[in-house]
Amino acid sequence: MRHLNRLNKLGLPADQRKAMLRSIVRGLIINESVKTTCVRAKATQRVAEQLVSYAKRGDLHARRLALKVLPEAAVVAKLFSEIGPRYTDRNGGFTQVIRAGMRRGDSAEMAILRWTE
Repeated sequence: MRHLNRLNKLGLPADQRKAMLRSIVRGLIINESVKTTCVRAKATQRVAEQLVSYAKRGDLHARRLALKVLPEAAVVAKLFSEIGPRYTDRNGGFTQVIRAGMRRGDSAEMAILRWTE
């Protein structure tokens, strides 16, 4: 049974999984969209949604919590100055996963993770 097991481990140890999710979220914030596998996009979506919730709060504690996940100050500054204010009237659903077919090499299902309008 998988009761209360909400985390998808992605076949990686915890430190590598956290580093990968940080990297994908960083690319999402900088480039506004990221193309990755569908499973990774769904796992990254949870982290990105939480960071936008911090950015909507906008206080110092929220900024420090975001810096704990993304240690680059410039990326967090963009998150709090551009992306957070974009979603002040929305309670959730800040990102969307769009399926983009299969990858040629190993037929992994690809997806585009991007911010909603």
